[in-house]
Amino acid sequence: MYRKLPFNRVSVVGLGYIGLPTAAVLAASGVNVVGVDISQRAVDAVNAGHVHIVEPGLEVLVQRAVRAGLLRAVEKPEEAEVYMIAVPTPFSHPPAEYSETHKNCPEPDLSYIRAAAESITPLLKTGDLVVLESTSPVGTTEQLSRWFAAIRSDLVFPHDAGDVPADINIAHCPERVLPGRVLEELIENDRIVGGLSPACSEAARAFYRRFVRGECIITDARTAELTKLTENAFRDTNIAFANEMALICDHLNIDVWELIRLANRHPRVNILNPGPGVGGHCIAVDPWFIVSSAPEQARLIHQARSVNDTRPAYVVEQIHRAASTFDNPVVACLGLAFKPDIDDLRESPAMEVTKQLASFGDVTLLAVEPNIDSLPPVLAARGVELCDLASALARADVVAILVDHSAFLHADAALFTDKAIIDTRGLIPRLNTDGGNPTDQGSRTSITDMV
Repeated sequence: MYRKLPFNRVSVVGLGYIGLPTAAVLAASGVNVVGVDISQRAVDAVNAGHVHIVEPGLEVLVQRAVRAGLLRAVEKPEEAEVYMIAVPTPFSHPPAEYSETHKNCPEPDLSYIRAAAESITPLLKTGDLVVLESTSPVGTTEQLSRWFAAIRSDLVFPHDAGDVPADINIAHCPERVLPGRVLEELIENDRIVGGLSPACSEAARAFYRRFVRGECIITDARTAELTKLTENAFRDTNIAFANEMALICDHLNIDVWELIRLANRHPRVNILNPGPGVGGHCIAVDPWFIVSSAPEQARLIHQARSVNDTRPAYVVEQIHRAASTFDNPVVACLGLAFKPDIDDLRESPAMEVTKQLASFGDVTLLAVEPNIDSLPPVLAARGVELCDLASALARADVVAILVDHSAFLHADAALFTDKAIIDTRGLIPRLNTDGGNPTDQGSRTSITDMV
């Protein structure tokens, strides 16, 4: 049995798109929370009651928590009863001599998790709980325990405890929330809790029950890790099917939107809508963790990733072909985020399309992204201009619809006339000719709704 703790003091390491909402929700439940982030900008924003990311309702919740004295942010961890690690897990491409063996599979980069682990290791004491929320390759939670043990030989960690009770409880509990609905889903969604021992699992489940209304389902750490990866690999594979059908339809001169609408009239068919690729720090990343762990077995998952990863280049080719018919062409890219109505540009196919277009240097490139105030440096340095929708449509010869933001869905269809349109989101058929609300096409969930 684990030593029962009140869990009244929690340290959340990483105040990003998952860490900050989690810290705010915990504080709202009455827990004293210290958020940790290496970004001074993030720390200062939280302590002022503001947020550095876009998420509906988050700033109000942070303001209340800060004013109540239940949430503050620091750059270095402080002692707590529970440590939650919610830092990025990106991937890096292996060197050429390594690629052939692993079929050019990107490798997971655990440096952020390791840095977070090493930052809290000196603070650990008997009875503490450490929860890894970062989406991770199978075996990462065990590795986390080994990193702790390498520094703190005075404590017993669960990976080598044997029959002796571990001093520190360690578990993996992956997030499974939708940007735009994070605050609700952090509370309402079921959680998968995988400990390195039954005692670790029970400790973690007791903690999550403090603020989660959904069911907290216990398993082991490795299964919990693979569960999250499997969820996103499943979605990635379905998205790849839609994107491949879009390629086939282009080749056969068939309207893919009409095709999918008709196919989905079958009672057991539910094809997603195609798009410019897959983005966000979930679907675009997590399947590679499975491929990296089992490259010979994960052939379908690997192929789906390849289909979706090559989609932006195909869209760029379409846009460039359309632009080549104009003298001194002006191209407007509508949307940079990886899904509608958020500011998150991570792994965004719209960003990738815009970057590739900017590298050509033979077009004037306009970007319309209503959820940001300034362009990322990589686009600003290449001469891309951030502007509003009306200005972009007035100036553009070619319009590339890359994200179906609400602001675009409510635009006047007449503004798109006399333009060369590359519509990767199927937005044009959803516009009213009178500029009113978008028409209801009965379409299925789109790619940019998936994270």
